[in-house]
Amino acid sequence: MKMKSPKAMIPGLYLTLFFAYLFGPLIIMVITAFNSSNFPRVSPWECFTTDWFGKLVADDALIEGIGNSLIIGIGVVVVAIPIGLAAAIMLSQVGPKLRASLYTIFIAPILVPGVVIGLSTLIFWDRIGTFFNAPYESFFYDGTFLTIFGQVTFIAAYSMLVFLSRIQRFDHTLTEAALDMGATPTQAFVKVLLPFMAPAIGSATVLAFLASLENYNTTVFTIVSSSTFTTVLSSKVRYGLDPSISAVAVIIISITLIGAIIFEVRNRYNSKGWALVIAERPALKVATHPGTVAGILGVLAIGAVLFIQNYDSNACTAQILEEKRALQQQLMEQQSLDTPTPTQSAPSSTVPSMPSLGPLGGDEGGNEGGDENGAGSDSSAPASNPFGGANGIFAPQNLRGSEGN
Repeated sequence: MKMKSPKAMIPGLYLTLFFAYLFGPLIIMVITAFNSSNFPRVSPWECFTTDWFGKLVADDALIEGIGNSLIIGIGVVVVAIPIGLAAAIMLSQVGPKLRASLYTIFIAPILVPGVVIGLSTLIFWDRIGTFFNAPYESFFYDGTFLTIFGQVTFIAAYSMLVFLSRIQRFDHTLTEAALDMGATPTQAFVKVLLPFMAPAIGSATVLAFLASLENYNTTVFTIVSSSTFTTVLSSKVRYGLDPSISAVAVIIISITLIGAIIFEVRNRYNSKGWALVIAERPALKVATHPGTVAGILGVLAIGAVLFIQNYDSNACTAQILEEKRALQQQLMEQQSLDTPTPTQSAPSSTVPSMPSLGPLGGDEGGNEGGDENGAGSDSSAPASNPFGGANGIFAPQNLRGSEGN
């Protein structure tokens, strides 16, 4: 068997590393979504579980953020797609000098940092709201409104680039022929240009929606007191992650794969080559129909949801917890055995005890100098209070300036 030369192996090695770098993190996130560990990790593997999907559904902040992101994404698509299409049509119909200037203006928001766009959007609409003396409950200060228009400023430029790549292949004599035959400009646009731009419109719509969904730099300033999917994720990263984030990734990857498969099947089904293949095979025609494929994928998705809801991993989780406790107890016992016992200390020398001193330095057994008759106090006598009593320091005969003895 002939061995391949090192030069022939370089392209394969490069492709392997490229796809590993591209899809490796996605595969790891999918695996961590089904590990019972409280931290997203692949190793050590504990138990196969689907509890993180239930925890994801119970996370009100994340669900609210996803809902806000969907609303903002739809709003961005509705506003950005017409603006991008209009800009592309304008650039295709003006002269070369004006086209270069307009292209620079339209493409500039992509080059501006998202932080600058977010702050400028917030300040701009705040000044307009102040000018009209609008209350804070108005749309001038609404986070959803501000985020939509903040994202449209640069997402419309993305859409314009998609439309430009498509419209450059359009034969403008077709619209001219439609106008010569009596069609109005609106009819020529709807009947001739718009069907040609339909694939680009679909691609720009998906691009605009995904760009809005994953945007953070602009959204974090314009969303104000609300939250989106990205802002909630950033707060979770700051305070600690759990595999529910991986569950979100699994859902997004699944939806993307389903959409990509249906789209690819549809394109292949409508191709001329595939039409010739299935012309003589009715069964293959039905099996490869986009509707059939979508139905099969839908059934698989429903089955996966039912499996996630009904799968119970409590027994395995309890066993793992018991093993952890046993291991912890074993480590504690081992640590106690390894800890050296304290050696016996040398006998301490006898130290004569000192009399307990009172608050003023005297022996608590009585006055330091004896009583007023000069006799020492009896050690067996009870201790007297140095502050009170007949012989205390506050007695009249012991105070200076006293007229007593």
